[in-house]
Amino acid sequence: MERSEQTRFDELYQKHLTTLKLQGKRKSTIDLYSRPLRRVTAFFDRCPDRLTPDDLKTYFAALVESHSWSTVKTDRNGLQFFWKHVLGKHWDFVEIIKPPTVKRL
Repeated sequence: MERSEQTRFDELYQKHLTTLKLQGKRKSTIDLYSRPLRRVTAFFDRCPDRLTPDDLKTYFAALVESHSWSTVKTDRNGLQFFWKHVLGKHWDFVEIIKPPTVKRL
């Protein structure tokens, strides 16, 4: 990632952490909601505010293959929080993730 892009990410990341703290989230929740921001940034090697819905579909498709549904849902929630509360944008990507239905006997 270029230096200017890294600086932008660092600023957004700090704003994300501050917003989580101001909303009274616990330390464990802050860690869980900030991890997907770092993970998606590393996956695309660019700042997450420049990602498109297609980028996120690609990211979540790869995540489903390598992580549990619990992690996938946590990543979705963390990124949704970032979009709504840090970027102030409408979250259009909620329908990307739908866990499989499990039928039990």
